[in-house]
Amino acid sequence: MRIRALIIRILRQFWHDKRTLALMIVAPMLVLLLMSLVFNGEPYRPEIAVVQAPDSFVRKLEQSDAIVRRYSAEEAERALADARIDAIVSIEGGAPSVRLEGSDPSANKAVLLLLQHAVRALNPAAASAEPAVAYLHGSASMAAFDHFGPVLIGFFVFFFVFLLSGVSFLRERTGGTLERLLASPLRRWEIVVGYVTGFGLFTTIQSALIAWFAIDVLDMRMAGSFVYVLLVTLLLAVTALTFGTFLSAFANNEFQMIQFIPLVIVPQVFFSGLFNMDTMAEWLRWIGRLMPLSYGADALRDIMIRGKGWADIATDVYVLLGFSAVVLVLNVFALKKHRRI
Repeated sequence: MRIRALIIRILRQFWHDKRTLALMIVAPMLVLLLMSLVFNGEPYRPEIAVVQAPDSFVRKLEQSDAIVRRYSAEEAERALADARIDAIVSIEGGAPSVRLEGSDPSANKAVLLLLQHAVRALNPAAASAEPAVAYLHGSASMAAFDHFGPVLIGFFVFFFVFLLSGVSFLRERTGGTLERLLASPLRRWEIVVGYVTGFGLFTTIQSALIAWFAIDVLDMRMAGSFVYVLLVTLLLAVTALTFGTFLSAFANNEFQMIQFIPLVIVPQVFFSGLFNMDTMAEWLRWIGRLMPLSYGADALRDIMIRGKGWADIATDVYVLLGFSAVVLVLNVFALKKHRRI
């Protein structure tokens, strides 16, 4: 009888906590739906610019399912520098040469494989000949970890700051500290700015240590400025901080705070660049533009892999600042939930 009473109490507890009950059912379905949409996309088709190549060679590339663009040499170089194409292919004196964008090892392998098939189909005797390969970014020795590393740096910074800031701010509220501050002459915006700045000092140290460890200890590729890496990781941390403190206003305990992870963190993983978004449907790519992590990961890749500077990452930086500012304002309004002023 006592065991039965305990079972009934637990069932009633779940039944009265409608949000936990809903998330236990909805969250796994949401994650499975996202996985289905991401992994059931179209196969990746390398985009290749052809300069000075015969029509027969171009047709063979197209038959191999490549997207072929005909550019002048100057146009092709600009497109490669902007990462709008994966490679430039030309044939001079019967020997093919390829210049790879180089930041994605999987795309590099796909281009070289298609090039090999096209050469073999046109001239079987030359199938064993190695094309002349040059890299705009990276090299033949570039590992997959170098490609995914910048995204992982951004993800771990965002994830841990979101979780720790949300739980910490929740404890301030459940412990009565926040209520005492709200009863003081402090205004809501002063409380929010104070908390964000206080937590932000800690996240600055955390971001610097994570970036330093990945680059100096793990020997992750670093072609750009370490200062820009610190700037982007710090902005990601501040964005995660504002998200964490905002959502903590809608949680009553740590367990409910953790429930936001499938809704806030997991979807960002799929659109952060860990998976090739070019294989997704066009409407699905738009979702990625609503994810702050996608902008941070894009900026970190530009800095660490492509060696780009401020002009190329400025848009991503401004977007992250915009996310932080908007959610910071929402934090001020969320405090109305605890006290009317």
